Amino acid sequence: MSTKNINAQPTKISSFERNLTWWVLGCVIVGIAFGKLTPALFQAIGTIQLAQVNLPVAFLIWLMIIPMLLKIDLRKMAAVAQHSKGFMVTLGVNWLVKPFSMAILAWLFIRHWFAPYLPANQIDSYIAGLIILAAAPCTAMVFVWSNLCNGDAKFTLSQVAVNDVIMLFAFAPLVALLLGLSSIIVPWATLALSVSLFIVAPVMLSQIWRRWLLAKNGEPALQGVLKTMQPLSLAALLITLVLLFAFQGEQILAQPVVIALLAVPILIQVYFNAGLAYWLNKKFKVAHCVAGPSALIGASNFFELAVATAIALFGFNSGAALATVVGVLIEVPVMLSVVAIVNKSNRWYETT
Repeated sequence: MSTKNINAQPTKISSFERNLTWWVLGCVIVGIAFGKLTPALFQAIGTIQLAQVNLPVAFLIWLMIIPMLLKIDLRKMAAVAQHSKGFMVTLGVNWLVKPFSMAILAWLFIRHWFAPYLPANQIDSYIAGLIILAAAPCTAMVFVWSNLCNGDAKFTLSQVAVNDVIMLFAFAPLVALLLGLSSIIVPWATLALSVSLFIVAPVMLSQIWRRWLLAKNGEPALQGVLKTMQPLSLAALLITLVLLFAFQGEQILAQPVVIALLAVPILIQVYFNAGLAYWLNKKFKVAHCVAGPSALIGASNFFELAVATAIALFGFNSGAALATVVGVLIEVPVMLSVVAIVNKSNRWYETT
């Protein structure tokens, strides 16, 4: 392939990172156990919200995304113009493929193949929740996935910003079209707060911190902070996973079959869209440091917005709300598997 991953820097992978899959599995088990043994504690933590955004989780996401944002020099953002093909692939998968592929998968699996094993009165609601989940491209966690696959930080930030702008105008009409509703109640407060919390504020903070570090002690100071932040970022990822599974521990144990069945179309959709974006980037000879985050952005979901929208439309105890929560539960482990695939296929990708 003519376009090499010139932006990536070779890094040594620690034993902790090499065994991240097992750490994730352990956190899933610990989270479910904590949620079952101490439900009141985690219910209390779960209620610390502002516009449906859980603030403890938001803080942990900050710890995860700040290291990547520190790497970005906003003065060089014009350089992302060279990645226009990567932009087009991501936008095409996000808005022209992903919601519609989920609608088809939900119709096949939930309406037909799995229908005998699901509550009949919740079938429509489950399908609606899956569609809502797929119609909201991820915002915050993309920075984490991109960082783990050594993606181009400037491209990731630019793509997320473009997706957020499109989402302001396209999310409600797209969901309305696929659900067949005349109007959609979009939780604008959740959308605005999430963009502010996970894009505007951390970008501003990271740029102020970056410039201060460079002005004080130059590049070595910045690299020192990044090295210190890396284990904190991974620890925040694992704690987030414990919290997410603890929040829903009782539901998982009470409805394991329903949750497993709802997870099937979500899993297929994630791998299909990630694989499609990755393959298209290879065909268009896009650099691997762009193809990685492009595939990850195309596969992950803005679960805060999806959960809030499902609750606003169908109620807290609806099948739609449960379907979006399943998306939350499998987001981290599944996206980590996509990251692993992207990293291990680097050599294949770079060959002609």
